[in-house]
Amino acid sequence: MTMLGRTAQNLFWLSRYVERAENMARLLEVGYRMSLTSRREGGASEHLMSMMQAAEVNEDFVKKERPADVDTVAHFMMFDPDNPSSVYSCLMAARTNARSVRTAITSDMWEAINSAWLEFSQIKPRDVRGAKLLGLLEWVKHTSHQFRGALLGTILRDDGFAFLQAGNFVERADNTARILDMKYYVLLPQTEMVGSDLDTQQWSLILRAASAHRSYRHVYHDRYKPQNIADFLILRPEMPRSLIFCARFIEQNIGTLGAFYGRKQVCNEAAGQLRAMVEGTTMDTIFSHGLHEFLTEFIAQNNEVSNALADSYNFY
Repeated sequence: MTMLGRTAQNLFWLSRYVERAENMARLLEVGYRMSLTSRREGGASEHLMSMMQAAEVNEDFVKKERPADVDTVAHFMMFDPDNPSSVYSCLMAARTNARSVRTAITSDMWEAINSAWLEFSQIKPRDVRGAKLLGLLEWVKHTSHQFRGALLGTILRDDGFAFLQAGNFVERADNTARILDMKYYVLLPQTEMVGSDLDTQQWSLILRAASAHRSYRHVYHDRYKPQNIADFLILRPEMPRSLIFCARFIEQNIGTLGAFYGRKQVCNEAAGQLRAMVEGTTMDTIFSHGLHEFLTEFIAQNNEVSNALADSYNFY
């Protein structure tokens, strides 16, 4: 029996919103830390705007006509209900989706997301500054891991699990691409920085944003090299936030749905194209073509997978 489209949709977006909350925390952390490294007047605001541009929320922020300082940007990314990608909006949407499919998820999953929302909703934004901001960003990431652990440890491996996992890795792939693309936005107006100590420091922050700092050093045993870092976050299949890892898991879970229902859909083809996009290239090719251009095309194809999945399983 085919799962109802609304249930499938809620499971898919529940997982996406939990992952997105974590990803917004990761992006804000790297934007905040990059702003601290700025050595020029106005540089901190530039880094924060670059972070929001990578997250595609910069236009909404500009409409508010407020200064791009740390406190204002942090409030917009963490607490602003008008920002559909803020942590507040993501956790609220995740809880709403979870409540709609209580019978399709486990009690551990529900308790993880419900308690996260209740705790976050009690936080007073004016109290979150400086070190407390970094502490809250860590809490958001930890909360996401709690939900993911409950999901992996308690739910049946059926079609519901496949929809949840597809949502997780579609969102994670999108975020890894955006974290990498943020480097493009930061360096675009300052090409003289390429290869400098500050450039190296910013690349190390990119790794930290993807929880890949220690694993990168374990694999490469050397200083931070842009091409190696990009390779690690794009083409290394053992790295759980890399684009190739995510693309393979997206195709695997969408393939599970095809096998479960006894037929392939348009989304299976779209997922195969996404996986082939990263499996069929090299870092030399990516850099010669342009890292920004490759990431833009990847994000577009990843969105196509999401749209095709919605069309194939009657999300509405």
